[in-house]
Amino acid sequence: MRKKLVEQAFRAEAGALGAALAGLGAGEWARPTRCEPWTVVELLAHVRVAVGRVEAMLAGPEPERAEVTAVGYYRPDERFDAATNRARIALARDTADGDTDPVAAFERTWQGVADRFEGEAEARVVRTRHGDPMLLTEFMITRVVESAVHGLDLADALDRPAWLTDEASEVLEELLLTDVDGASVRAALGWDRATLLRKATGRAELDAAERAEVARAGITWLTLG
Repeated sequence: MRKKLVEQAFRAEAGALGAALAGLGAGEWARPTRCEPWTVVELLAHVRVAVGRVEAMLAGPEPERAEVTAVGYYRPDERFDAATNRARIALARDTADGDTDPVAAFERTWQGVADRFEGEAEARVVRTRHGDPMLLTEFMITRVVESAVHGLDLADALDRPAWLTDEASEVLEELLLTDVDGASVRAALGWDRATLLRKATGRAELDAAERAEVARAGITWLTLG
């Protein structure tokens, strides 16, 4: 059941991202984002690369057992150091330079990954490029993170309302909140789903009262590149 929910969340969020960016003009694609030094088109290319890694992982040998969860994937180590970040930036830029239709390329990638994920067993284990043996479902949660969090970055860069989907929010609130459900935290603070994700990922600042409430809620802080 959890695998199906993650699949639905990934399909919903990736689909919403692609639909939101369809028809952008050249000036919009060239806008800067908070994920410096990427432009809008380069940030979309980064998301496409991140999502597309699933194909190579499924082509590789399957580890005997999973040892890392989605939360553990975001631990602060060399995967977020300066050298890795430089390589990540360069790859996204190179990918964007080769895209004649960025949205179509993204849609081909995410739809192919979603279909592969749907066809895999619940117990399927993969090894990430960082060497983490993970359940495929746990890794796909990280792809929901990539699509949703960078979706907020792209919406902000384009001065548009967030298109964050309820399906993705449900998965991410379960990931981020250990002791309470997202609805109760949002109700206590008067936040919508997008605000909770912005605050939890450092895209919006917390005031003193908000910090106290999220501390009470037991939020999981992810290390994000």
